[in-house]
Amino acid sequence: MTEDKKAKDQNQQETDINATNAEPDKNEDRKTKNNKKNRSSSKKPSEVQVLEEKVGELEENLAELNDKYLRLFSEFDNYRKRTIKERLDLIDTAAVEVIKDLLPVMDDFERAFKANEAKLEENQSNLEGFKLIYNKLKGILNRRGLEPMKSIGESFDTDFHEALTNIPAPSGDLKGKVVDEIEKGYMLKGKVIRFAKVVVGQ
Repeated sequence: MTEDKKAKDQNQQETDINATNAEPDKNEDRKTKNNKKNRSSSKKPSEVQVLEEKVGELEENLAELNDKYLRLFSEFDNYRKRTIKERLDLIDTAAVEVIKDLLPVMDDFERAFKANEAKLEENQSNLEGFKLIYNKLKGILNRRGLEPMKSIGESFDTDFHEALTNIPAPSGDLKGKVVDEIEKGYMLKGKVIRFAKVVVGQ
């Protein structure tokens, strides 16, 4: 009985020793787990910060690209409007040189009519034929935007008139105004293509 009791006591002591030896191991295991948790928790904020920084950089890049796109679009839109305007201006004034070359022909017609107004009636039929040709040419040029200037009796304006000479005004109301027109002025779609050569009253 005593031997059995001794054996039981010895076994009990061994289990107590093992238990006490095992407890520190458990404590150590708990500590290492806690350390790992702390490390993982400390890692998580740093990873979040890195991701937030990347998101911030991407947002900045997106804003910069968007700004560049808007600027480019605005520049292209301005270029498109400018080219459309230039093309329209070119179309409007494409025939300016040809029309300028035809103006002396118009002048010659008008001089011929004035010279032949007092001629015999037998020549009037020929004159009517010339007038038809002149009116046809004038109509074509008018449809293209050509307009003759009205100068006689108007105030002298350097934007429209070129003074060839000054003469004493026949009346007080003609001072500073156009008294006579030597060569008619013309405008094409609102722009002067030939200044009127005029005589101004003083």
